[in-house]
Amino acid sequence: MNKQARIFVAGHRGMVGSALVRRLNAEGYHNVVTRSRAELDLKDQAAVNGFFEREKIDVVLLAAARVGGILANASQPGEFIYENLVIETNVIHAAFRAQVERLVFFGSSCIYPKQCPQPIREEYLLTSPLEPTNDAYAIAKIAGLKLCEAYNREYNTQYVSLMPTNLYGPNDNYDLNSSHVLPALLRKAHEAKVDGSATLTVWGSGTPRREFLHVDDLAAATLFVLEHNVTEGLFNVGVGEDLSIRELAECICKVTGFEGELVFDASKPDGTPRKLLDVSRLAQMGWHATIGLEEGITSTYREFVELHAGSTAAAVMHV
Repeated sequence: MNKQARIFVAGHRGMVGSALVRRLNAEGYHNVVTRSRAELDLKDQAAVNGFFEREKIDVVLLAAARVGGILANASQPGEFIYENLVIETNVIHAAFRAQVERLVFFGSSCIYPKQCPQPIREEYLLTSPLEPTNDAYAIAKIAGLKLCEAYNREYNTQYVSLMPTNLYGPNDNYDLNSSHVLPALLRKAHEAKVDGSATLTVWGSGTPRREFLHVDDLAAATLFVLEHNVTEGLFNVGVGEDLSIRELAECICKVTGFEGELVFDASKPDGTPRKLLDVSRLAQMGWHATIGLEEGITSTYREFVELHAGSTAAAVMHV
């Protein structure tokens, strides 16, 4: 890919978008175009069309989305399906109208059926029902990747869809009402340590198994796909290994230094029993994740303390 390409990172202030910008800059791609929500509302079709008509974009990285954990998805399904559908259809169609040939659409492993075989292969998509707690978000993301596939078939565009497993890392969301499991546990473990609590409550039974990918690895996979001229298709992005929520909580307690007891609240939903991606498609092309889970959680915790927890919290951090 040409280092001078004008690359629009949609959602550059989010966890995925900011990781993409960091990676692009590190690899010598300095013609990166970004817009804040105040500068460009991606839900405004006319504004999005005007942006693409003016800016002459070469590549789009569509990382903008409304995201959240089980609580947010379950309580706000209307917002999740509407906002994600509008954002992706506006951006993908405007990019096509402006003759942008290359686009990367980012989805999520939640697009796959709740009970599909493990590890999850890309061809398992739409073979059985979705997980009810986040089906609105999943349906929106499925629509986005199918839109990319349809434009490739009809118009010969080069739109690729990447489906990462559970992400974490710098610039994550730590709001307990809307965050995913890893950042939520990281915050709760930190606060329990600071408060001197004897216990830490974890949602669910602790038995579901999840796979976690550092967001910088996703950014590396994105550049790999672009630089190796992958022009179409759906690709899982993950590490190829999973662990139970209990094991995740234990790892987070180790990193944060919380030494109390874990208590599992079985009255709260577990979500999908297991989500482990088959990552062989990218592996066969030569890409593999490089950031280990404990290493990634340690660096993420350091950033959390520095940016979110304040000076008093930083004084009790031991990583």
